[in-house]
Amino acid sequence: MNFWDTSALVALGVEEVHHRRVRRILETDDRMAVWWGAAIEYVAALTTREREGNLTTHEVSAQIARLHALSQVWYEVQPDRRIRLVARRLLRVHPLRAADSLQLAAALAVAEDDPSSIGFVCFDARMNEAASREGFTILGDL
Repeated sequence: MNFWDTSALVALGVEEVHHRRVRRILETDDRMAVWWGAAIEYVAALTTREREGNLTTHEVSAQIARLHALSQVWYEVQPDRRIRLVARRLLRVHPLRAADSLQLAAALAVAEDDPSSIGFVCFDARMNEAASREGFTILGDL
């Protein structure tokens, strides 16, 4: 199983630099874990591209439908007290944004506090640095 950051989900759905890499990662291991807010971040990323003129309304709608289908088979980490506490700790030790700390806390929960047991799929340098320091194997190296 791999933990998928929102940046990796976006690369999976939208043709861009990392699309082929994430397809290969998914073909190697299709068991995905994501945090509960990933779908919201995904839609935000798509609508930003739409406003900038990089995606049409039709393309955004199609990608949201694909995300919905994918969300039916992934493992979604729900918010709980432990994740909030770990996210607070992560903010103290890594230069992360709040949402990123929640994603990394969710990944640690999936790994059952053994980060070396799962891969971390991400294309955000700051997140990859923090995840690497926590012990994850980074599969989405930039």
